[in-house]
Amino acid sequence: MNLPNSLSAWLALLEQRHAAAPIRLGLERVAAALSTLDASTEAVVITVGGTNGKGSACAMLEAILIAAGYRVGCYTSPHLLRYNERVRVNARDVDDNVLGDALAAVEAARGEHALTYFEHGTLAAWKIFCDAGLDVIVLEVGLGGRLDAVNALDPDCAIVTSVAMDHMEFLGDTREKIGFEKAGIFRAGRPAICGDPQPPESLVKHAEAIGAPLWVSGRDFGFGGDRQQWGYWRYEAPGAHGALQRRGGLAYPALRGANQLLNAAAVLTALEVLRERIPVPMQAVRQGLMLVELPGRFQVLAGRPAVVLDVAHNAQAAGVLAESLSNMGFFPETWAVFGMLADKDVEAVAARMRDRVDHWFIASLPGARGLAADVLADRMRAAGVTAELRCFNSPAEAFAAARGLAAESDRIVTFGSFLTVADVLAEINAASRPGNSRDRHRQP
Repeated sequence: MNLPNSLSAWLALLEQRHAAAPIRLGLERVAAALSTLDASTEAVVITVGGTNGKGSACAMLEAILIAAGYRVGCYTSPHLLRYNERVRVNARDVDDNVLGDALAAVEAARGEHALTYFEHGTLAAWKIFCDAGLDVIVLEVGLGGRLDAVNALDPDCAIVTSVAMDHMEFLGDTREKIGFEKAGIFRAGRPAICGDPQPPESLVKHAEAIGAPLWVSGRDFGFGGDRQQWGYWRYEAPGAHGALQRRGGLAYPALRGANQLLNAAAVLTALEVLRERIPVPMQAVRQGLMLVELPGRFQVLAGRPAVVLDVAHNAQAAGVLAESLSNMGFFPETWAVFGMLADKDVEAVAARMRDRVDHWFIASLPGARGLAADVLADRMRAAGVTAELRCFNSPAEAFAAARGLAAESDRIVTFGSFLTVADVLAEINAASRPGNSRDRHRQP
């Protein structure tokens, strides 16, 4: 077989294979390829899972650790505009040639084992990080935890940011089942962090069963604050044992959203329990929190009308988005550009947002999982949405229509899927930078 000679060709090949077997959970294929892949590292590895908030937690870890002077690799998914966004070294996307070489190395290592799109990309990222001589590697789980490709790579510390109902066809139909899958990233004898103040019993019991010391938000660590700053506290050992430590005078994270202090507190706990290997001064914490960026997570663009981009695609995330919108101040009208995938809980998302939106501009999404706008609109009406609904062929088309009708004092919120935000963000970038190329490879 002739290997692809460009990143775009590699992605096209992986997408072709992906179409035949989109999601196949399990670690056997990845472990087999990993065993023959020339990739090893002495870096500290932090794995981050959770239903919502894991992208924000990864971004905070990356920003703080870089501010502390460490060389950091960060792997996240999915991307918005370019595949390169998934693999960063010191907050810079790796270039096409580096990615292509790593994908080729994984192709050689996999032998007869067929890898999924995500599995192949995960091992390529690992190869890049191992070759880069890093101090810390931050890995975001793709789906679930226990059987996700990222879990083939052993962490020194694992964070579960939250546990909510999503991907139920793969992870189970209760929080207890999903919590067990998320807890699969914990390791015996290594610190485990749970940013969910109400963790499923299954998660707590799994940590106990394998002997992973578990810090739980609200029990073993937490936060408090006022309008100007916030403070963090943590017990030295989980279960409210040992001395109580406090850190005050912290700047609020640059990431907007009602739940970001939950994520930030979990991140600080991970850094605290790893301090003997990667000590981080508080000045680096403050600097990292002030400078952290993450497109598409309650991202408010400059200009008028106000434009908010949020990839919220499940009930918990939609509830956080609704709360964050209510904290923004007064806007006469809110226009929503909304598109979702067919396997998501449309009704629950719509129910949490219906009181925050005056005008709905419903967009069709592409691909086998994409939901047509008219079908989405019918499901929204069934969920009790009574406001105006208009249907469009794409999120970009819906956004253009909303922008043409919204007054300067209004706001437009785009949400429902990474695909929805990506299409709108690409159009905004294209309008501001003529000739800007758009990468359509956005597989989950």
